[in-house]
Amino acid sequence: MKIKIFNGKNLVVAIVGFLVIAQTSCKKHLDINHDPNFPTLDQGNPSLVFPVGVLATIGETGGDLAIAGGLLSQFFAQASLAQQYTDVDSYNMPTTDRFVNGPWDAMYPSGLKNFQYVIDHAKASGDWNFYLMGTVMKAYAAEVLVDMHDQIPYFEALQGTGNLNPKFDDGYAIYTDLLSSLDTALSKDFLASSNTTPGTQDLVFGGDMQNWKDFANTLKLKMYLRMINAHADVAMTGITNLYNSGASFLTTDAAVTNFVDAPGLDNPLYEMNKRQLNTPNNLRASTTFVSWLNENNDPRIVYYYQGPTTSINQGDYQNNNATYQAAKTFRNTDHTEATDPVEFISLAESYFLQAEADVRYFGGVNAKGLYDQGVLAAFAATGNDGSSFIAPGGAYEWGNEKEGGLVLDPIAQIIRQKWASCAYGCHGIEAFFEKNRTGFPATSPVYSDNPNYTPGQLVIVKNSVLAAGQVPKRFVFPYTETTINSNSPAVVPITTPVWWGQ
Repeated sequence: MKIKIFNGKNLVVAIVGFLVIAQTSCKKHLDINHDPNFPTLDQGNPSLVFPVGVLATIGETGGDLAIAGGLLSQFFAQASLAQQYTDVDSYNMPTTDRFVNGPWDAMYPSGLKNFQYVIDHAKASGDWNFYLMGTVMKAYAAEVLVDMHDQIPYFEALQGTGNLNPKFDDGYAIYTDLLSSLDTALSKDFLASSNTTPGTQDLVFGGDMQNWKDFANTLKLKMYLRMINAHADVAMTGITNLYNSGASFLTTDAAVTNFVDAPGLDNPLYEMNKRQLNTPNNLRASTTFVSWLNENNDPRIVYYYQGPTTSINQGDYQNNNATYQAAKTFRNTDHTEATDPVEFISLAESYFLQAEADVRYFGGVNAKGLYDQGVLAAFAATGNDGSSFIAPGGAYEWGNEKEGGLVLDPIAQIIRQKWASCAYGCHGIEAFFEKNRTGFPATSPVYSDNPNYTPGQLVIVKNSVLAAGQVPKRFVFPYTETTINSNSPAVVPITTPVWWGQ
């Protein structure tokens, strides 16, 4: 396995948990000389295995998918005259690509498999705390894979040698099952004496079960909103029922935060992009994001790029432009980014999801307050105060934010601010998904070097390998699956939307 991102004082426990699962494919030996440092499956428990699944998940969402998502969402660009990420920055992501195979190869065996282990064993012992935690994290990880690929092995997956060729299932059917599983987990008795206290084994909330319930509800809200293009009636009914049930949503970040600046213990984006490559120079300021921050005098430019900067037009990595060489690198602040968090759902995103639901289904009565809280949370995450931006006359005032001289409609304004918030916390992949769901931020009709370019609109990258005007809408099926699973479907082009996309 390639998982090596571990977390502070939980390092030893995580290694043990990983070995518990890794040993499942090994032959059991009746040997008095069996090494006790390599525990077998029957010696594992949810407390040991759960953090391993979390670390495997954030190793990919905060690593490979943070890089790919940040490039596709145009928070940063490939440095000019360098080659590290030209595949993503030119939309050249075939079945053999690292960013296609890496998340799949890690999140199935070390993420989903571990979460299923937690669910099964917690259910058997009536430990509903770990049952909920495992269910929420399995739903999150499976949702990310569905949102990437549309179809994935699900109902027949995770059986090991019991089924080496699981069929691929429809994304909507998987969503439906995940939502049902969240409802089941939320219905359990969290006062039962059989529950155990997660404590430090919970790398996300430190054992606060109310936060896990809020995480489950917020994830449900996100998944229902993903359905609006394909199953508008299901989305409306699901969200209405969620609110009528009195559901509470996240009032804090759902994130792993306590990284340290040391090899293998740090933020996975920093580890993969800077420490392992021994250079900070690959990911540089993108004109798309920088132009929008500059247009609005947004102080977050200091957090992301250490201040005003030249920038690179997305995908223009072959250009030997002197100003490109001066473009600042993303989060290069003397190693402080080594301890940046990895977000599953940020506080800002929680508010933006609620604001969108309010606009779509509840007349927008509370939309302004929820939107304002989202903007404030996004600013606060970077150490800034956004109060003046949402005040009357502010650049991001509700109902009055402009783009290209035109006022954005409510949904566009919410998603625009969500896009900006996703530059934080290794969350760029979420902005990519939301672009493909909503169409926002808008795609520019001209390239970003054109005088008529509107700051912040996404551009069709230079050096794209796709046909004119086309952009990625999904990740293709990975080579590591299609070559060994006889039930793998034909590869679907990267330009075809997933089931909920447009």
